[in-house]
Amino acid sequence: MTSNIVHLRDVQARPKFFTVWERYRHTTVHWFVECFAEFLGVFFYVYAGVGSQVPFILGPILSIDGLSSVLQIGLAYACGIVFAIGICSSTSGGHFNPAVTITLVLFKGFPMLKAVRYIIAQILGGYIACLLIYVQWHDLIVESELVLTAAGTLESTLFTPQGPAGAFGLYIIPGLNLGRVFLNEFVTDVFLALVIWGSIDPTNALISPQQAPFVIAIAYAAAVWGFATPALAANPARDLGGRLAALTIWGKQAAGGKYAAIAALTSIPATMLGVFLHELFLTDYARVLPSAQREYMEVHLNHAHAPGKTESLDMSSSDKAELEHNV
Repeated sequence: MTSNIVHLRDVQARPKFFTVWERYRHTTVHWFVECFAEFLGVFFYVYAGVGSQVPFILGPILSIDGLSSVLQIGLAYACGIVFAIGICSSTSGGHFNPAVTITLVLFKGFPMLKAVRYIIAQILGGYIACLLIYVQWHDLIVESELVLTAAGTLESTLFTPQGPAGAFGLYIIPGLNLGRVFLNEFVTDVFLALVIWGSIDPTNALISPQQAPFVIAIAYAAAVWGFATPALAANPARDLGGRLAALTIWGKQAAGGKYAAIAALTSIPATMLGVFLHELFLTDYARVLPSAQREYMEVHLNHAHAPGKTESLDMSSSDKAELEHNV
């Protein structure tokens, strides 16, 4: 590692208020800063994705063509993921998914208390995003409910993928077999976990840290394009945040029935399985670290030792654990 470590403060002046704030940011309230990053990352993901789902549902009800499409929804979620990882992951490590956080607890020793904080922040990010989207689309949502009421179909449509509430809480098409819905969710979530872990594998010479956000985003877009119609949550923070928003807006009827448990919980064991498969068959500690991955890890290490330490990557076990959480 080069001894010429340059921090942002070395080349750019900072207003006094923010200089004082950073003393607290890196000590007393560091946990809050990390949680805010997790909150904001999920907010980006949900705000972009659900913001595209709402017009997709309202368009047919209001007889307005061209408002959205499955293609657009997949791209919107992909954009949200790029924003989340690109902007927020340097602060929190970039989980943005309770299933990922829980898996890191089991496989990487991520601290339990920190995991609880992250999960609460993630769900809150989805919840606030959905409430804001509802306010922004409120007039058209109310109008669509009036149209459905006039047609006598509001009660049978509202809490389905074709109803206004279906953009926020996740529901299944009436008549679908719950066993196959579970299988659809489980297999898709294993697929996503394999792509995520493969993208952040430090020895992956084909996917650099700069490419990883886009590869992961494309995987989520592909999941939406191929498997959203049979019912797909993919992220408990999006599901629980959205369902809590639907309950806040429409009351207990928005709970989602038996499907709610599948949507909220399936990705946790599926992600664990995907990561286990990657660790068992694809992870190889005998590989050489590519220069791009090494530079990425060194940046995180030297941020952790910001006062000026310049240790090499022959680091202590605590340093290694910290890097694993970030990577």
